[in-house]
Amino acid sequence: MGRGRPLPGPLPDLEDYVVDFDGVEDPSHPYNWPFPTKLFTAVLVCSGTFITSLSSAVFAPGSDSASNEFGVGAEVGKLGTTLFVLGFASGPVIWAPASELYGRKWPLTIALLAGGIFTIGTAVAKDIQTLLICRFFAGMCGASQLTVVPGVLADIYDNTQRGIAISLYALTVFVGPFAAPFIGGFLATSYLGWRWTLYIPAIIGLVTGAVSVVFLRETFAPVLLITKATEMRRRTKIWGIHAKQERMEVDFGEMATKYFTRPLKMLLTEPIILLVSLYMSFIYGLIYALLEAYPYVFENTYGMKAGISGLPFIGLIIGVALALTFILLEHGSYAKKLIANKGIPVAEWRLVPPLFGAPVFTIGIFWLGWTGYDPKIHWVVPTVAGIFVGFGVLCVFLPCFNYLIDAYLPFAASTVAANIILRSTVAAGFPLFTTQMFENMGIQWACTLLGCLAALMIPIPMVFRAYGPLLRSKSKLFK
Repeated sequence: MGRGRPLPGPLPDLEDYVVDFDGVEDPSHPYNWPFPTKLFTAVLVCSGTFITSLSSAVFAPGSDSASNEFGVGAEVGKLGTTLFVLGFASGPVIWAPASELYGRKWPLTIALLAGGIFTIGTAVAKDIQTLLICRFFAGMCGASQLTVVPGVLADIYDNTQRGIAISLYALTVFVGPFAAPFIGGFLATSYLGWRWTLYIPAIIGLVTGAVSVVFLRETFAPVLLITKATEMRRRTKIWGIHAKQERMEVDFGEMATKYFTRPLKMLLTEPIILLVSLYMSFIYGLIYALLEAYPYVFENTYGMKAGISGLPFIGLIIGVALALTFILLEHGSYAKKLIANKGIPVAEWRLVPPLFGAPVFTIGIFWLGWTGYDPKIHWVVPTVAGIFVGFGVLCVFLPCFNYLIDAYLPFAASTVAANIILRSTVAAGFPLFTTQMFENMGIQWACTLLGCLAALMIPIPMVFRAYGPLLRSKSKLFK
């Protein structure tokens, strides 16, 4: 021990000194926080998600202006959106393990503040290289909101309420990109210019980050127990009191396996994860494809100006809102099944909305293509198609996301990481070829191609609703 002192005797049983919550009714457990506290926490973290999703797409209407200013081609300017979404794919490797080691608050808060700083860096860029690099790192920071916020909602809401909370989170994920085209379009064409499509989300993000520093409470139970143990040690002077999380040693190899190696392996070996994630990737990619497709349709066919051509995205927002209403109504049926099954969820129960959403989504794509190519057809008609597309997007995406989590609950972190990595990587490529596809194939045939792909994927939720349990029973992960 030093100074010639011998080693002391062994400590008593360590388990006697482990702190825990005082039963299921402990008011310090996030499940038992007052309703206003949980609501404020949910709204604050979902606001960060909305800012991130808005930032991912709001630059798109100004990319041509930025390209002209820097003397590069339009395709290079579109990399500003592509690299931001690629940042979503790489970010979970950082933010997911950080949220398990240090809790939810600081990964979310630091990412919001850092994302705001990188976005300001993009706005003041003097060359295209700076713009693209800052956009990538802003997207990497934004991945924290996509990755960690579902964990926050799982921390504060139990099985009976979590579905509703995750639904509202999904609303912010999709409304942001759908609102961005007309917000960014009006900003880019105004006297403010394209740089203010970046300044505004940066300012909002920095303000939200500052509010989070002061008011966002930690929700991760193991970290809360560390705080409790620290207070008890200070008060009792018994230095053996500790939380189990304090015993955890950082194993970077294990972290890499959990959030990178294992997700990639699961994508290759688990047909449920691969096919459902591919379907979700197509849906997610189409969102960013529409950032280019909608302005092309409504500017070229109907002669609308930039900004105005983004207003038809309101149809998509209406569709998403209707889908959320449908999902929440269906959640009542899910809750009854959960109660009847003694609180044990069956993953396939989640797949009811996609049975309706998948065909509606496909109809919306065909409708857009075969009404949006002819100026003799009133612009309202293809705009209404957006309601079908928006409805289908959320009805497919959100229940499939919940299905993957429920189906692979012991490996939920790796499953979410696999899903985010794949869907963000796929979605990043869509803005690069959408305009060329619509120019070369024509609006009706480009949408026909997308519609046929959507039609081919309609059976995916049907198949897994019928055979999901059988496929999981054969999985090596559960043996």
